[in-house]
Amino acid sequence: MKTIQYIFGIALLGLFTMTSCSSDDNTIVIDTTPDFSGTFAQQDQMGRPAVNTVFVGSASKDAFNTTIPSQQNAAFQSMFQTNLTALSPAYANPGDQNALGLDAATFTGLLATDVLNVSLDGTTTFYDGTNVLTGRALADDVITVELLLIFGGEDFTENPNLSDDHVDANDKPFLSSFPYLASPW
Repeated sequence: MKTIQYIFGIALLGLFTMTSCSSDDNTIVIDTTPDFSGTFAQQDQMGRPAVNTVFVGSASKDAFNTTIPSQQNAAFQSMFQTNLTALSPAYANPGDQNALGLDAATFTGLLATDVLNVSLDGTTTFYDGTNVLTGRALADDVITVELLLIFGGEDFTENPNLSDDHVDANDKPFLSSFPYLASPW
């Protein structure tokens, strides 16, 4: 699996920089020469939604969000592990593992590096019943998967009341073409 967070971020930045609207509601102006000059500052990281929210203490949020991913594990893994073992009875005993076969230290090492891994030669999904954390498809139920990995134990059966957000569908269907997301209500 390869990390594509930076490539994706640069592509999005380029897309938003190159596209603008004119005063005429029917005209879109595309500037083919994006301006990357100036100073840019990273403000937030959300490769894995809710992970930062749950495992990073309030006093460390800004530091986590501005730490480059290659340095996050060393800086934050112990905080993640402390919070995971305090939150989840599925990791109550040393050696307890989740459904991926990861103990608390290994799992929080994975979580503390806030990037999306993508399988370039297989299924891209957060979890499809077989493949786990090989990317993220638009329809993936990311929060339920995270809850299962945090609270579900070795076979997803531990702590059933904590292992599902019970949000099983969108309020509107996805569109069949870009931007794929339905209009806000």
